[in-house]
Amino acid sequence: MELWSMGTWLAIALCGVAGVTLGLVGGGGSILTTPILVFAAGLAPTTAVALSLPVVGATSLVGAVLQARAGRVHYRAAAILSAAGMVGAPLGALGTPRVPQPVLMGLFGLLMAVVGIRMALGVEVKSPDDGGTCRPVVCAAAGLGIGVLTGFLGVGGGFLIVPVLLRFARTPISLAVGTSLLIIATNSAVGTLGHLSELSGHTDLALALTAATIGGLAAGIRLGTRLQPRQARLAFAGVAVTVAAWVLASQATPILKLL
Repeated sequence: MELWSMGTWLAIALCGVAGVTLGLVGGGGSILTTPILVFAAGLAPTTAVALSLPVVGATSLVGAVLQARAGRVHYRAAAILSAAGMVGAPLGALGTPRVPQPVLMGLFGLLMAVVGIRMALGVEVKSPDDGGTCRPVVCAAAGLGIGVLTGFLGVGGGFLIVPVLLRFARTPISLAVGTSLLIIATNSAVGTLGHLSELSGHTDLALALTAATIGGLAAGIRLGTRLQPRQARLAFAGVAVTVAAWVLASQATPILKLL
């Protein structure tokens, strides 16, 4: 294994924080992981996107297993959204190398800002506290769009999956987080296939990042049983908006040069 820089070790530590968000709110891991890898580890955005997919995917799979053992996964909804997402992820991956890197990071920053503001405002969908249902056509359409986003930006889509599960699958929040983790795992696995060329030579780093993120996930799941949903939401919103502002500020000049 090559000698890693201090920035790389910092990125590994920060990925533990990204894992905490996955455990707390069922999403947000990869939307933090990619900028961490770009700004802390100094990786190119395309490489960061490629690395974030297997890291967050493997971490989400571990989380999904833990949640499933507790009976907190809606398998029918997961199957429909995952199947549609697996179609969309490779399509999204085709677009990543065709977009200039400053624009790619700028899109990331905008997405993070929207997600952070949305969570800070507490925009959420109420659902009945029952087993939920899932209208196949509507859920499949939503899953396809989330899959395209997964492949293109290297995000698992949990920040979108949870609202979709609440609104369209009518799952209670107790099931939405665990189901989201399972969908993220399948979407990320397929999205990774579209970025295999960028992963060459980064196996050791991917394993270290995954270990740190899984550690954060375990802490997040435990913390989630103690925090109120609003507290968890506000914590993630604060991180997301702060990182979004940093990303957008750093990419403003490179984007203007492209115009």
